[in-house]
Amino acid sequence: MLTQEQIPSLIQATAYDPSGDKIGSVKQVYLDDRTDSPQFATVHTGLFGLKESFVPLEGAELRGDRVVVGVDKAQVKDAPSIDPDGSDGSLTPTQVAELYRHYQLPNQASGTRDTYAADVDRDRGTAVGETYEGRSGQHYESDGGNVRHTGRETRETRETRDSRGSRDDNAMTRSEERLNVGTSTEEAGRARLRKYVVTENEKHTVPVSHERVRVEREPITDANRGEAFSGPAISEAEHEVTLHAEKPVVEKEAVPVERVRLGTETVTEEKTVGGQVRKERIETDER
Repeated sequence: MLTQEQIPSLIQATAYDPSGDKIGSVKQVYLDDRTDSPQFATVHTGLFGLKESFVPLEGAELRGDRVVVGVDKAQVKDAPSIDPDGSDGSLTPTQVAELYRHYQLPNQASGTRDTYAADVDRDRGTAVGETYEGRSGQHYESDGGNVRHTGRETRETRETRDSRGSRDDNAMTRSEERLNVGTSTEEAGRARLRKYVVTENEKHTVPVSHERVRVEREPITDANRGEAFSGPAISEAEHEVTLHAEKPVVEKEAVPVERVRLGTETVTEEKTVGGQVRKERIETDER
């Protein structure tokens, strides 16, 4: 079980699910009023980490700069969107019950202080529909690398402050939400090299030569007179000459031609993102 002494380390940690999938960085830690032990944490999730989701810390383990929670990343992704009602970020019993139902956690033990057992939330005037004990009224949040503790504020005090302003100041503060846009790196796809064989027809032109008969005639001279008169005067005879010709010959051999490998390059492009932000407006009301 996580303790209050571990909250500074917990605020600086990154949440992972039991299978090792990264969920997001821890933003705030909520305490259980009954035990003062960490009960929930809000984690930055979604594209660019703009969404803040509640994650139960029951059974969570702090391992260096990691906190391994007992729920899957998919459960956190589908968690209900909850905006704490208290100005200090406290949760109502209805909101706590909604989170426990989503994560299928067992009900908290009875007999503790801050027990809300009515079927109607009298503070809000709406039907709760089930009994739930315990209210997370305190929380810690990250403030520029430091840990800041925020206490509980009652509804009456909050309404008085909102309507009348501070007793020591005649001005009020106007706040607005701002979009923090950044980038995150994720796997977009995979590429692999695959070698396969194709058959193509190739044509080459090669010169070939062949022999053909050519009749040569020469006169009788002193040089060939002996051969010319060596036979009978009149007779029949024949001579044979072997003719030769070249023909194309095709042989195949496999030779390396190039080396191919995969590499990556970074291409920068611009994309437009947006979201809804809330802004306070101040106007005068003269009477």
